[in-house]
Formats: sequence, C-alpha cells, structure tokens
Amino acid sequence: MRIALVALVLALAGPALDSAKADPYRWCAEMGGDRGGTNCWFMTLEQCRWAISGMNSAFCRPNAFYDGTPIGAPAYRARPNR
Repeated sequence: MRIALVALVLALAGPALDSAKADPYRWCAEMGGDRGGTNCWFMTLEQCRWAISGMNSAFCRPNAFYDGTPIGAPAYRARPNR
C-alpha cells in the first residue's frame, strides 16, 4: 500500500518538478563518410563551420529542435478575454 501511495504522489508531482528548457543550439554539423554523425552543439553558424573545416562531405544545417525560445523565458500565457 505504501509503495502504491508513493508511486501515486511521484506521478502527480512529476510534471510540477519538470525543468525542461528549450534547446539553445541552433546549428548542427553533419559529418559524412564511414564514421559520419551529427553534432548539434553549436550556437552560431560560424562555430559549426569552424568545427567542420577541413572535413570532406561535412556541412552545417539548422537544428530541427531549435524553437528560438530563450532559456529561462517564461511560458506563454494567453490573456483572458474581457
């Protein structure tokens, strides 16, 4: 019974404790070849280009998960209709 009660409390409190932030990294480096991969840790295009300089078949692309919301920005709340 205690385990079920603790599980219920954690399940209800979980969303209130969520501290997810927007992804601040706007650019990804796509590196091709046999050991190709993706690195999405770049805030500027210049950082990405510098990281892939000298690599064959590597390019920078926008991060699909970047939404432009600054980290720590308050959540959007619609104003009530009057």
